[in-house]
Amino acid sequence: MKTTTALSSLLFAAAPLVTEAHYIFSQLIVNGTPQGKDYTYIRKNSNSYQPSFTNEVINSPDLRCNKGAKAGSAQTYTVKAGDKVGFKLWFNENIEHPGPGFVYMSKAPGSVNSYEGDGDWFKVAESGLCGGGKANTDAAWCTWQKDRIEYTIPKTIPPGEYLVRVEHIAIHESHVGKAQFYMECAQLKVEGPGGGVPGPLVKIPGMYKAADPGIAYNKWTPNPAPYIMPGPAVWTDGATSTKGELGAADVATAEDLSACPAVAPSAEPEPAPAPAADENACPAVAEPAAPAAPAAPAPAPAAGGDSGAKVALYGQCGGQGYSGPTACAQGTCKFSNDWYSQCV
Repeated sequence: MKTTTALSSLLFAAAPLVTEAHYIFSQLIVNGTPQGKDYTYIRKNSNSYQPSFTNEVINSPDLRCNKGAKAGSAQTYTVKAGDKVGFKLWFNENIEHPGPGFVYMSKAPGSVNSYEGDGDWFKVAESGLCGGGKANTDAAWCTWQKDRIEYTIPKTIPPGEYLVRVEHIAIHESHVGKAQFYMECAQLKVEGPGGGVPGPLVKIPGMYKAADPGIAYNKWTPNPAPYIMPGPAVWTDGATSTKGELGAADVATAEDLSACPAVAPSAEPEPAPAPAADENACPAVAEPAAPAAPAAPAPAPAAGGDSGAKVALYGQCGGQGYSGPTACAQGTCKFSNDWYSQCV
């Protein structure tokens, strides 16, 4: 009887982990090999595998490394630029909510063990929808049912000690203002030749707003809007990637993206490309057309940057570096963040 009672208590205690499908990143992986134990090199949070919701962390320092994850609570592991670093979920769990995954880095001014993460951050990887799938299909998200998020440290990253922030945003309750944030920070010392200039640089909190399309997203529609990645563009060893959906099989790394030829940006977000034989293959680039006769100069744009063209519904209509039309064919041009405004 005592054995039965003990077993029942154990199953009851474990039940929330299974039924709520929550998870937490606790194990550092370097080049495919686990390093230390749970939380040896990752700052331990105080809310276990429970998520943090939009209104709790969007404007809080807890958005950096999660609730209760303080400086001085982990060891620092030495890696080299070009190493593949991963963050594995605790208790052999899998990511069982739809949504994107990200990796950010922040260089400590000295020892990362005493760094709170209040400096500059930059994004080094992001993972969205795979194979042209739609956001209302859970299995279309590249992180779905994965037990980890991995990325390759950019080869020209300046050497030094870093906080490395892994994050998964579950969007199944985003439409009611309850995006679920799962994030942790590892402490790494990066060795390498350097030479790169990371950017765009952001602060945490400050890089997200509750009204961002990727934070307040509604997947519960038959034809959901294109998913727009929140936060800055990915730094790719001296260049920034275009924002939008990525179709990498796991996480798009800086090394993969920097090898791709440039693709002209579109005024309207495009669906993710179908997977190629190589999961890290670059998107197709159209062959250049034969030279054409010079065209007559285009008339100067009207006030507000609108030359008569209209942006389609859900298309980009503003943001840093954007030079296209700002008038919407449907809806209004709504500010999302410093890098993106959208017709909604």
